[in-house]
Amino acid sequence: MLCTDATATLVVRAQRGEAAAFEALARAYLRAAYSVALGFVGRPADAEDVAQDALVQAFEHLDSCREPARFAGWLLQIVRNRARNGLASRKLRDVPAAEAPSDPPADGAPPDAGALRRELCAALGRLGAVPREVVLLHDLEGWTHAEIAAGLDISEVMSRQHLFVARRALRRALDGPSAGGEDE
Repeated sequence: MLCTDATATLVVRAQRGEAAAFEALARAYLRAAYSVALGFVGRPADAEDVAQDALVQAFEHLDSCREPARFAGWLLQIVRNRARNGLASRKLRDVPAAEAPSDPPADGAPPDAGALRRELCAALGRLGAVPREVVLLHDLEGWTHAEIAAGLDISEVMSRQHLFVARRALRRALDGPSAGGEDE
């Protein structure tokens, strides 16, 4: 993520129609948009679609971004809205998938990466929206708590709290019911 001054400068330049500024904003924020979308929709392909659609929508309506320094929060709200709309339409057309086995193979072999990914996505899906976004932006995208606070319009303290609680919940969900004794 860019610092807010650099972001604001790029937004203003993009509002003037500079193609290079659009490209720089897309490069800087596409992964974060994808992470937030993935937290909502749970499927990588759907998250890619949501993130790209949200960026297109943001660029089409960039003149309505009144506070260029707060572009990250503005964009992520568009991502959330697009993801919610996508989920609503997906519920109408989706056929439920067969449940994946949650137990490791009987022979003691580690679960395959696909099964682990499904378990992680399911565990992320059980988190609240804000904790899920915080953990994805921090752990996947490397955003600082200050950047997350600005992007999600929460305090840095709340960002840290959400991350702590989300990691604990994910650890419990992935370790199984036998875990859950000691916390960090």
